[in-house]
Amino acid sequence: MLTGPTRRSLLTTGLAATAGVLALGGCATGGAAEPVRSLARTPSAPLAGTVTVWSWDVAAQAMKRLAPAFQQQHPGTTVQVVDIGYDSAYDKITVGLQAGTGLPDLLTVEGSRLPGYLGNFPAGFYDLTTLAGPHQGEFAPAAWGTVTDTRGRVRALPWDLGPCGLFYRTDLFRQAGIDPATLLTWDDYVDAGVRLKSATGRPLLVMDSVKDSTMAMLLQQQGQSYFAGGGKVAVDTPQAVKALTLLKTLADKGLVDYEKGWDGLVTATKAGKAATAPTAAWWSGTLTGEMPELKGRFGVMPLPAFEPGGPRTSNDGGSTLAVTAQSRNPQLAWAFTEFLLADRANQVSMLKTEGLFPAYLPALDDPFLGSPQEYYGGQAAFRVFAELAKSIPAVEYTKDGAKAADIMNTTVSGVLLHGDDPAKALGSAARQIAAATGRPTLG
Repeated sequence: MLTGPTRRSLLTTGLAATAGVLALGGCATGGAAEPVRSLARTPSAPLAGTVTVWSWDVAAQAMKRLAPAFQQQHPGTTVQVVDIGYDSAYDKITVGLQAGTGLPDLLTVEGSRLPGYLGNFPAGFYDLTTLAGPHQGEFAPAAWGTVTDTRGRVRALPWDLGPCGLFYRTDLFRQAGIDPATLLTWDDYVDAGVRLKSATGRPLLVMDSVKDSTMAMLLQQQGQSYFAGGGKVAVDTPQAVKALTLLKTLADKGLVDYEKGWDGLVTATKAGKAATAPTAAWWSGTLTGEMPELKGRFGVMPLPAFEPGGPRTSNDGGSTLAVTAQSRNPQLAWAFTEFLLADRANQVSMLKTEGLFPAYLPALDDPFLGSPQEYYGGQAAFRVFAELAKSIPAVEYTKDGAKAADIMNTTVSGVLLHGDDPAKALGSAARQIAAATGRPTLG
């Protein structure tokens, strides 16, 4: 997720980096055997009382801003939003789930993190299928997949997502005589990178060689995560080999600049060290907020495809709202969730004000997304991402995403920095993940 300062967390979210504090394997206590509580609407019971939400940064700001309107619609209700800070959020959530006490009514949970919690603490959240199910068609399928557990139950409501495209420096492309419209495939991208570096001396992209989400983005673009076929390990598939081979090709041709962490990425971009950034819509907020001096030098387009006519987007980031089983007022918690997330005006408002890109499809047709943006030389950049968001490939998640991501980070680094063979490295990674999780490989 999110925009603003917490965007630095995006380098460690998504499938490629769920190996942070949510390394939950084996952590679930007796809660796994408890029944999952279901929530159904009770029309005869008026909404009343208080609901408490844990969140952080701009998500917390958005809820604090919109809560008064909800309270006005429902007199006698109070929404308390607590900004717990991103750095300690998952420590607090994990401790609360393990202890079975101490959690609020509602939690913000990143979409890539939620499956791990659902797998390890299935009784920790309400089953919202009866209430949320009717909204399924209103949300991007890729986002809906993150809130649905392995038994098909809806356990949260999607909030924002990170449709991916290619940000590019229009001035550098002009200098090199390259028409960005010709970058239809990743092969085109590599060829253009060679020409561009020869003309400008700039590489194509900046990566964090230790923890970078590019590999996971390229894999999801092909309709796959680290798992497929019902939870089988799938990191040595032809799709995975194709993705890692692309990264190695870029590295071997000197088209990658390596920087450490979020600050390194921002600094390198401000200095013009790279001509492109294949990443999510939230990067726009970083550009406009932290690099206003580069106004007019960026454009946005879909990702290049692996094959002509193939998918040209992916996802990196995104979040959900989940009602905890510890909630003392679950009906009010759900009502606020539905008010906030299943409402076009509120979703567009959060895009305008907090930069949260909606997973709610009706919001993507709002005229605001088609408005020209001065930063992009008058291009309607949000419209590009709005169209891409509707076709993000949905992929499979499991509770073992953290373990897989940890091993994959090491694997990708070995290929990029030490020249390991992609196919052999991924075969080894698949065996390691299978051993660590007890899951079979896809074969």
